[in-house]
Amino acid sequence: MNRQSWLDEIQKNLSDLVARSPAADLQRNVKVMLNDTFSRLDLVTREEFDVQAELLARTRAKLDALEAQLNRLEGGGGHGPKPPAPDEGDLAS
Repeated sequence: MNRQSWLDEIQKNLSDLVARSPAADLQRNVKVMLNDTFSRLDLVTREEFDVQAELLARTRAKLDALEAQLNRLEGGGGHGPKPPAPDEGDLAS
């Protein structure tokens, strides 16, 4: 048996041993457990979050444009004090 085939045989045996070891089972079990836990949590993906952030930004821009248009139609807002805009945190509830 030449040296290369001997090394290949050892590598194959080690790979087989690792695949059958309890460590491989433990890794699979932990992965399943984490996936199950995450699926029960009320989480969103990064993609879903980015879509909602974009939608919120567009909605905010439209609201600002409508407020400006309303102020122009009212003659510059001279009909009393303007109520304060809500904080960003107020929008989360």
